[in-house]
Formats: sequence, C-alpha cells, structure tokens
Amino acid sequence: MDIGNDGRDDSLSHLPVNRGALQKDQAVVSKAASNGETRTLQRPTDAEYIAILGRLRKAFPSPILDREHDARLESLIRQSLQKADKLKLSRPLLGTSSQSDDCRRLKHRLCEQPQNAEDVTEQLAEYLQGMMILGHPQTQVNVGPSPTIPSIVGGLLPTIYNANLVSDEASGRVSRAETEAIAITADLLGYPPGVADGVFTFGGTGTLLYAAKVGLEKACPGTRRTGHRHPAVILCSHQAHHSSMNVASWLGLGEDHVVHVATGVDNSLRLDDFEFQLRRVLADGNRVACIIATVGTTDAFGLDDLQGMRRIRDALAAEFQLSYRPHLHADAVIGWAWRVFCRYDFMENELGFCPRTLRALEKTHDRLQALPLADSIGVDYHKTGFAPYISSAVVFQDKKDLRLIAREADFTPYLFSSGDYHPGTFTLETSRSGAGPMSALANLRLFGTKGLQSLLGHLVSMADYFRSQLEAHAVAAVLNDRNGGPVTLFRVYPAGVDMRAMLAAERTDRAYQDRVRAHNDLNRRVFEMIQKEAHRGEGALLSMTECCHETDHGEPIVALKSYLLSPFCEPEHCDGVLHSIDRARRSLE
Repeated sequence: MDIGNDGRDDSLSHLPVNRGALQKDQAVVSKAASNGETRTLQRPTDAEYIAILGRLRKAFPSPILDREHDARLESLIRQSLQKADKLKLSRPLLGTSSQSDDCRRLKHRLCEQPQNAEDVTEQLAEYLQGMMILGHPQTQVNVGPSPTIPSIVGGLLPTIYNANLVSDEASGRVSRAETEAIAITADLLGYPPGVADGVFTFGGTGTLLYAAKVGLEKACPGTRRTGHRHPAVILCSHQAHHSSMNVASWLGLGEDHVVHVATGVDNSLRLDDFEFQLRRVLADGNRVACIIATVGTTDAFGLDDLQGMRRIRDALAAEFQLSYRPHLHADAVIGWAWRVFCRYDFMENELGFCPRTLRALEKTHDRLQALPLADSIGVDYHKTGFAPYISSAVVFQDKKDLRLIAREADFTPYLFSSGDYHPGTFTLETSRSGAGPMSALANLRLFGTKGLQSLLGHLVSMADYFRSQLEAHAVAAVLNDRNGGPVTLFRVYPAGVDMRAMLAAERTDRAYQDRVRAHNDLNRRVFEMIQKEAHRGEGALLSMTECCHETDHGEPIVALKSYLLSPFCEPEHCDGVLHSIDRARRSLE
C-alpha cells in the first residue's frame, strides 16, 4: 500500500470512485445547472491536493470490503494497544506520572502538512501516561470500574461506522441495541414490560436532567413553550450528587431552588425532615419539579427510603389538592445493579457468599425492593455495569412521560424521513453515539443475573474484609458501617486514641471542634503520603472526601475512601492499604 511519487494510492483502484480524478489531464463532464450547457472541467493531477488526498484516503476505513485496506485499520488498532500495554508496570498507573506543566498554557497550532496515520496513532498512546489503571486491584478510587472486553468492542464497532442514534435512519440496527438494553434494564428494575421506556444520554447528570425536565412539565404544563411562570424546586438529600445543582441551573430553576433534606447516620434521607421540607415548599406556593431519591450515594453508598418518600409524596399531594403528582426520580446510577439480588434466594445462598457478605447484600436488597415505585430511574452502566464511558440511561415507568418533552415533526423537516425509531424527536441531544447502548448491551448479555451477582458479591465481600481488618487492627474508624456496598469511608486518628469514642464526640460535641479540624488535617496528610507511595508503586490509590458529612455543629468531616471495583481484588490488596495507612500515620507521628 505504498504511495508513489505522484501521490497516487494504487490500493484504492477497487473503490467506486472516478479514477479520472487521479489520472493526468482526465476530463470530468458535468452539466451546468444554469443553462444545461455541457462543460468540460480540467483537473490538474499534478496539483498538490491530489497527492494529499491519496494519502488521507488511507487514513479512513474502507467503505467496501478490501482485505488489505481493512487490515490496516486492524494493524493501527493493534499498534496503539501494544504501545499502551508497554506503559503497564507494577503500579496502578500507566507509565510515568502526569507532567506537572499546565497543558492549558502550552501553545499549540495546527501542522501545515498531514502526518502519517501510523505516526499519529503511536503518538496518541503517550497521552495515557500517568492515567490510573481502573482495573488494577490497587486502584480504589471513587466509582471507577474497568470496562469488560465485550463492552469495549461494543463501543468500538458503532464508532468505526459512526452510528448516530438520532434515528434508525442514521444508526441502522444499532438503534435496536438501545431499545433492547432499555427493555432488559426496565425488567431488571421491576418496571412492567411494554409500559416503560427510556433513552441513553450523556451521563448521570443527563439522567437527572431528563427526569427534572419531565417533572417540570408535569408541575408547570407548557413550560417548554412559554418558559417559567411559576417558581419550582427540586428536593434531594444532603448526600445527593451535586449534579442536582447543575440541573437546577441549566433548567433555569436556580441553584437556590434546590432544597436539601437532612440525612441520618446511615447516610439516607431522613423521612421526618423530608416531610417537613416538602410541606413547607408546598405551603409557600412553590411547584415541585422533581423529588430525587438517591439509591447509592457517591461517598457512602447510602440508600434513600423510596417507599417512605413515595408515601409522603402521595399524602401531601392529596392534602394540598395538587393538580399534578410531583415526579419522583431514583438516582440509582450506582445502586441499580444490586437489583439482580431481588431474584436471589438468601436462605439457600446458592452462590455461597459468607454470612457477613450475605447480610450486607440482603440489607441492600431490602431497600431496593421499592425501586419500581419511582417514576423514573437513572442508570450508569459505566459505573457498576463495568462499561466504558459514556454509557448512561434514564428509564421511565410510563413511556407516556416522554411525550411531555417531544417536539412536533415540523421542527425538523430535514430529519426522520424514513425508519421507525426516532428518539431525536424528544432527546436533548440530536447527535447521540451508539457506543453507550452497544457497550451496555454487551455487558448485560455477558454477565447475566448470576454473573453480576457473583461480581458484585465478590466486591462487597472484599469491602467487608477490609472493614473487618480496619476494626481488628485499630488502624482507622469506619464511618459508613451501616452501608453494605463496595465503598468504605474511614478516618485515621493518632495512635492510642479510642477512635469510636472520638468519632462520636466529634460528631456531637462542639468542644471537639478544634480536634475535628486537626484530625481533618491529619487525614489530608495521610492521603497525600499514600498517594505518593502509590505513584512509586508501593501502595494503593485511594480517594478522599472533604465532607462525607457534617458534625452537629456544622463542621465538615474529612475521610479517606476505598472504592473496590476491580474484579481482580483479593484480600492481600486490602492488607496493602492497611500497611500504607499505618506507615503514613507512623511517619507523621
């Protein structure tokens, strides 16, 4: 596939294009639209652009079957993978740490001449330097899973052919992957078949945005046409994801119209305060755009009581004689996957989980039984579904809700002229990648019920082991011991301190305010030391939260966080974290 001196690409002779475009002094005949006169246009084949065009055609996938040209795509992908694989060391990072210079201040400009595809592909792998290897058992940061191989392939295939989910006209059967993934997920979530529907979107924030937009149309009909005519609020817990603020801002509700409800020691929304806040909002004459129940908080895996929230919502809607029912959305982007245990016999325990893990799984299962009571549910397959970014969906209990945000056909006369599936009539996005649905569908088929049960059960068992070791060796105090997910929040104290007693005092006694701040600083320094160790390949990468919750007197509690999502994690990797914590604490003392 060499390019000659004249820039011609002889390997492209099979393509259904006018070969005269690449032959010297070949005339191309066309009819002038103005007067029907036949004109002869000369293309100088010694023009530079002809040579450049020949090189660039090699950089595109062949539009028809061509073994040699197709092999080039495979070769370039293999080349980039090999280059990236060479960056794997013993550390949970690729290559060396990220460069310290600020990339935003670097001066770059477009090259004058195109580069070879091989050179560009090889350069791209360098941008992975310093990136965390999310599948590494020593990577225990936030909600960062490693994608499976089938989900990677699922995302790659529609990317090669550039499927656009605006309609099946632009995506073919890739659109079917979206409808199948939504149907499987709706069934898993407990929604009735044939009634529920949903759509893939740009992340967890996108799922919230869709829910709040639909809820706003319920509370304030016609808002999408006439704009805001009534104040409307969003209610969520103090532990809810910050994207609720983003949604309020982007919808024009205003961040000040997000009402935060207090949470309890189990990091779930307090129903008494929820009823108080909702009653106050309605009594003040406000409309309720959306009520958000968090099913798996980011820091602690807290699970709000959906059943209690719905009961209170319905009772107050009747009491205030509302003309609408406030939309109740479950932000289950983390917790959704645990619905697989709604089909698990905990008495028989077929998969053989240990008693402590079984109790944690059953406790989560009990709370998730109420998930179908939500009017809509947000799902992130790129979190606890182990798919690549971005793969998120919002599923509505009643597909009629989507009609509230649908546009009329005459809005888009240039679209939807063929095909049967046209989500672009109601989606926020016009262009949507097919990678998310294909990746999600790949993993739903790969795992099945038992596969996802086994994977999540293993991660919870590793988190349980880690917590038991923290308690046994008095290395740190666990802050979310009432939550049964794969994440552990813990707080380091100086040696010799009764950690449980100190933690209780910090939470409730204002006299301990200075100690709270001192211990916050200690945990920040421990975190910095552990991170430095990990970058040297001597420990695990952890996360830190500046405020896992507040004390009774309003002081933030800083905590370290171990989020176990690697399928390769084993007890020795948890033990390694314990040793890192102990070394850091001893060093600081």
